[in-house]
Amino acid sequence: MSTTMSQSSAESTSALSIVLFAGGFDRVHYALVMASAAAATNRKVTLFFTGRALRALVHESEPGVLGWHDLDPADDGSSPVARDRYFATHGLATFEELLEACVALGVTVMACEMGLRALGLPPGVQLRADVPVATGGVVTFLNDAPKGGAMLFI
Repeated sequence: MSTTMSQSSAESTSALSIVLFAGGFDRVHYALVMASAAAATNRKVTLFFTGRALRALVHESEPGVLGWHDLDPADDGSSPVARDRYFATHGLATFEELLEACVALGVTVMACEMGLRALGLPPGVQLRADVPVATGGVVTFLNDAPKGGAMLFI
C-alpha cells in the first residue's frame, strides 16, 4: 500500500462528523468541546447543526443577545447564559471560546437548510458572520463525511 493511500485512509478513519439536533445548551456546548478537541488532535471535523441546535448559529437578534442564548435550558434547568457564566467562573471553556476554537482549528460548520425551515426561520435568515457556515442538506453532509469516520448524533 502506498504512503498516500494509507495516509488518506488514516485521515478518513480518524474523521469525526457530529450531527447536533438537540437544542439543550449542555448538549451543544459539549459537542463543541468534542469538536475542538478532535480538531486539536488533527482530525477532520464537521459539525452539522439542525433542529433546535441551529439557534446556536443565528445572528444576534439585538446587540449582545447571541443566538445560543435562545437554546433550550441546560440539564440543571438554568438558562444558557447562566450556565455559561457558571462555566466561566469555574475555569471551564465558555460557549464563545469553544466556538472560536472550532473556527480557528478549521472545523467545518454546516447549517441544515431543512432544519432552518422547520424552525420557522425566515428565508435568508442571517447566521453568525464570525463563523464560516456552509448551508446544505443531509445528502451534502453525508457526501462530505469521510468513509469510515466516526459519526455522532447529539
